[in-house]
Amino acid sequence: MFESLGRFIVRRRKGVLTLFLIGIIAAGGVGSLAFGKLDTGGYSDLGSESAKAATYLTEKFKVQEPVAILVVDSGNLDISDPEIAGAAQELENKVSKVSGVSKTISYWSTGGAPSLKSNDSKAAFLFVYADIKVNDFNTFGSIGADIQKNFEGKKGLLTIYASGGGVITNSINEKIGKDLKLAESIAIPLTFVLLAFVFGALVASAMPLVIGISAILGSFLLIFIFSLFTNVSVFALNLVTGLGMGLGIDYALLMVNRFREELHHGKSVEDSVIETVATAGRTVFYSGLTVLVTLASLLLFPLNFLKSFGMAGVSVVAIAVLGALIPLPALLAIVGEKIDKGVVRKSGITPKEDGRWAYTARNVMRRPVIVSLGSLALLAILAAPVTNIAFAQIDSRVLPASHPSAIAGQVITDRFTSYEGSPIEVIFPGGVGKEAELQRYLNQVSRVEGVARISTPEIYGDDIRIQVIPSISSRTTAAEDLIRSVRALEKPEGILIGGTAADFTDSQDGIARTLPWALGWVALSVLILIFIFTGSIILPIKAVLLNALSLLATLGAITWVFIDGHLKWLVGDFTVTGTLDTGSCILVAVVVFGLSMDYEIFLLSRIREEHLAGKSNVEAVATGLQRSARIITAAALLLAVVFGAFVTSGVTSIKMLGFGVALAVLLDATIVRALLVPALMRLFGEFNWWAPKFMRRFTLKH
Repeated sequence: MFESLGRFIVRRRKGVLTLFLIGIIAAGGVGSLAFGKLDTGGYSDLGSESAKAATYLTEKFKVQEPVAILVVDSGNLDISDPEIAGAAQELENKVSKVSGVSKTISYWSTGGAPSLKSNDSKAAFLFVYADIKVNDFNTFGSIGADIQKNFEGKKGLLTIYASGGGVITNSINEKIGKDLKLAESIAIPLTFVLLAFVFGALVASAMPLVIGISAILGSFLLIFIFSLFTNVSVFALNLVTGLGMGLGIDYALLMVNRFREELHHGKSVEDSVIETVATAGRTVFYSGLTVLVTLASLLLFPLNFLKSFGMAGVSVVAIAVLGALIPLPALLAIVGEKIDKGVVRKSGITPKEDGRWAYTARNVMRRPVIVSLGSLALLAILAAPVTNIAFAQIDSRVLPASHPSAIAGQVITDRFTSYEGSPIEVIFPGGVGKEAELQRYLNQVSRVEGVARISTPEIYGDDIRIQVIPSISSRTTAAEDLIRSVRALEKPEGILIGGTAADFTDSQDGIARTLPWALGWVALSVLILIFIFTGSIILPIKAVLLNALSLLATLGAITWVFIDGHLKWLVGDFTVTGTLDTGSCILVAVVVFGLSMDYEIFLLSRIREEHLAGKSNVEAVATGLQRSARIITAAALLLAVVFGAFVTSGVTSIKMLGFGVALAVLLDATIVRALLVPALMRLFGEFNWWAPKFMRRFTLKH
């Protein structure tokens, strides 16, 4: 199939390239329409009990979440001072006129509610509400942005600190946008320099752009189509650009390197392209398929945030594979021997048939037990801190401590110790007439550890709403325990438990419930694909186990850095909260596992090819490593630069993503591929290639 594709592309090279370029440009044009349709939410399980409660509160009870919480600081004067009160009322009047604001509530408008003032009586709250639809995160954030921009800071006698959901959402999104521009300004020039060095020639170094740009623009179209039917997170675009260029580099290195090999062996340009598609092209196809099925596991999770990354990941991998198999071979056929024009590094153009990678492999295989134990011990040491891992969701502390939203959050924590925060919402549809049952339940709730008090029930028609005020923060493991305890109590049928803590708990539970299915999907899919590709039972099992160990080492390092607070001199300053964002960890794990499988297929492809050519297990591994390790190492280095630039971000979750992926690909290209794989290949010997006879008919024959 791949050889036939190569022949077709060689015969129709100009037409194929032209049609593909027209299609990709059109895809980018239409796909750009997606930018205005993407949202910034997606962290809730929309099928959960808390989501039903939130819909009930909004639609039936017309309850709104504050879009902004303003702390009004009166300096050295008491907040009840007439001059301060006048200034505060004037401020509240202005805030109430902001487009989208439906109402305001403050210490002054409530006649001096004690719960709305600070401990020292020199600051007070002003809550701002907006009448918006459930899950309309874009409007929520934009109103928060307007309030922060227009009212934060020193205003006459008052100093205003802005916090709240809309403000924090906008602050995080805005900070991420600025940080990514900085990261790109570092990564892109450095990547181009490294590409020229790795490929050895300027013409060859441009080849990743063919795949990368194709993958990015094509993915924009698919994301636009997805956005017509479901909510898609704007952060999915970050994965598209990062992974698009990363896979472009990986696949271009593999294809161009093989094309050069065939040319240097005396084949014609046409035959070289055909052989490249038939060998490296097949590797790209199966490699891409393993990455695709891995990223597709994100589609199983109930959070739209993770689903969005699944959509983006599947899209970018599929288009990257198409870019490597169609326009790139066509361009190689047109460029021909000019691929080596613009020499930068001669040794990068003509790789050695037998060099340091083969030498390394042979040395490793002379001492396979020692190398295996040493490598596994090192990965185990890196993985050890994972026992301290703890999960939560992002809040204002994900921003730099010097950011205004983070400062506002700290002011609330320090100066409003009586501030009750987000209540647990108890909704009893049709509860009127069943007050005795309800009271028995509330009596039990009041005795649950973590409950501070219970508000007076509010009646809306036949429905009853009660607020349970917790004494703990809403997005913590303690809050999860509290919600589970409240839900576990015997209660009247039909009661819904909602609120911020319940939303957090349901999101965490949704991830935990889906995780075994996602892991099973990834493991089974990868085992089947690598078996089909290699014809071996042993190699797929080793690949999954080694990649799982590499992933554990990465998560251990992330825990050590971002929970224990180490290496700030390297990754930059951040607020240590003692937890990691669950969604970001899932994303890092899936991306890392997918990329590890990418490199696994690259390496096994060349080893298998040499083994089928008649070489012994040892020589097949040595030659395969010589011909692929250079590609894997270069690809890992370039990908580490692309993602490593993310550590410049001031947003902890983005910093963690950059650090995690960069570390993982470097670990994978060195300890795993250069040491563990050849050592284990030597230990298993010819048994590496064993499979039952009845299963061999399902594998590739050459």
